[in-house]
Amino acid sequence: MASFPELQPSARVLLGPGPSNVHPRVMKAMLSPVVGHLDPDFVSVMEDIKKLLRMVFQTSNEITFPVSGTGSAGMETALANLIEDGDEVVVGVNGAFGERLADAAGRLGAKVHRVEAPWGQIVETERLESALRAASHPKLVAVVHAETSTGVYQPVEELGELAHRYGALLVLDAVTSLGCVPVEIDRWQIDACYSCTQKGIGAPPGLAPVTFSERAMETVRARKQKCRSWYFDVAMIERYWGPDRLYHHTAPISMNYAIYEALRIVVEEGLEARFKRHAANAAALQAGIQAMGLALAAQPGYRLPQLTAVQVPDGIDDAKVRADLLRMFNLEIGAGLGIFKGKVWRIGLMGESSRRENVMLALNALETVLAAQGMEIARGAALVAADNSYTRAA
Repeated sequence: MASFPELQPSARVLLGPGPSNVHPRVMKAMLSPVVGHLDPDFVSVMEDIKKLLRMVFQTSNEITFPVSGTGSAGMETALANLIEDGDEVVVGVNGAFGERLADAAGRLGAKVHRVEAPWGQIVETERLESALRAASHPKLVAVVHAETSTGVYQPVEELGELAHRYGALLVLDAVTSLGCVPVEIDRWQIDACYSCTQKGIGAPPGLAPVTFSERAMETVRARKQKCRSWYFDVAMIERYWGPDRLYHHTAPISMNYAIYEALRIVVEEGLEARFKRHAANAAALQAGIQAMGLALAAQPGYRLPQLTAVQVPDGIDDAKVRADLLRMFNLEIGAGLGIFKGKVWRIGLMGESSRRENVMLALNALETVLAAQGMEIARGAALVAADNSYTRAA
C-alpha cells in the first residue's frame, strides 16, 4: 500500500501578489472547534464579521458579508447580481484583472464597452465618462482599484458620482486594496465592491468580502430574471447572513474564524495607522529598487504601496531570479502576467507581510541574486536609500 508523508510545507516569506503571510493569531483562530453553520456560537461570529467588514469597508451597507469563495467569487457575485442580458457595462481595462472583469461581464450577457489604457497606466476618468455618454442606457461601470498585474493605483474617488450622473452603478474591484489603502464605500458612492482575504486583510485565501449599497440592492430586487448563478445569488444569500438564517450553503466555518480574527487585528491597528505603514514600507522599497538601477513599471504618481511592479532588466533571467530568491532566501515574489509575463516582477507588501524587515530582506536578496547574474550594482545602495526613506517618513 502506498504511503504519503505528513504535510510539511516550508514557512516562506510571502512577498508576491498574494497570499501574504498570516498572523499567528489568525492561524490559532482556525484551530477553534468547528460547529454547525447555524450554531448560535457561529451565528454570533457571523454578526461580528459583518460589523467588522463595515468598519474596514467604511460603509453602513446592510448587505456586507464574506462570500464563500476566493476573490474571483466576489467578482462573480457583484456582476452576476447586477447584470442582465443586454445590459450595457463600461469596464476599465488596463491590466489582467480589468480584462477579467470585461470577460466575466460578457459571459453574463452584457454588452461591454471597454475603456482601455496601456498596461502600467491609469484609465483616465474623462475616457470613462466618454464611454458612459456614448452608451444608450449604461447599467454599471466596473474598475479595478489596485491593478495587481501592473502595480497601478487607479483613482476612483469621483467615479461613483460620475456613474450615478449617467444612471449607472459603480462596481469596484478592491481585491488588492482593502486593508492596505483607503476604500471608502459610502463617501465615494460605490454601489458594489468585492475583495479577498489573503492580501491586505491577512488571512488565508478562501473568502471574498462583498458589500452592496441600497441602490445596488434595489437593482437586484428589480431583476426581470433570476440571477444566473444560484450559488452567488445575493437575494438568497442575504437571507442566510440576515436575521432569517435560512439555509443556503454550508459556510466554511474555520475560514470565517480566520477572517474574524484578521479583521480584529486590522481594527486594533487602526485603518489610518495601517495605511501609513503600507505607504512607508512601499516608499522605502521603491526607493531601494530605483537606487539599485531598476525601473518601476507603473505610471509615476499612481503606484500602489502594497504591490510594486519592477521591470526585469535586459540580460537578466526572470525565472532564475525568482527561483534563487526562493532557494537562497526563502523569499517569494511574483512573476508577470499577460503581456507583462517575463517582463516584470511583482513584489507585494500586504497586511502582515508589509514589514520593514521584509523590505530590507527583499532589497538585499535582490542585490545578491542580480549581482550573481552579472548585473553591475553598487552593493548596499538600495539599503541606504530605503533607510533614508524611513528616516524621512519618521
